[in-house]
Amino acid sequence: MNDPSLVAKVFRAVAIAEALSWTGLLIGMFVKWVLATTEVGVQVMGPIHGALFIAYVLVTLWTARLFRWDLRTTVIGLLASIPPLTTIWFERHTGSTGRLDPARARAVAG
Repeated sequence: MNDPSLVAKVFRAVAIAEALSWTGLLIGMFVKWVLATTEVGVQVMGPIHGALFIAYVLVTLWTARLFRWDLRTTVIGLLASIPPLTTIWFERHTGSTGRLDPARARAVAG
């Protein structure tokens, strides 16, 4: 499963899902700590976000290897998993700079 088009789509999907799960977890934390009503949001979104965070890190490393990202781009991609919604920015950035272009992956592989 090293088809560059598929890997780019998986990277995009996981980056967006990770950001959405971050948002859900932040909402759950707001409800738990500020409104002091329920912990359900954190109980549900915590494990979901944790799984998507790990998935994002693994998919970022996979994508970086296939598309031959330099160390700087790879590190920025990994750091993007920490601040909320930054994975979306990074996904857009890599797309707009050609770092997710399937032709690029084929060119460096061939």
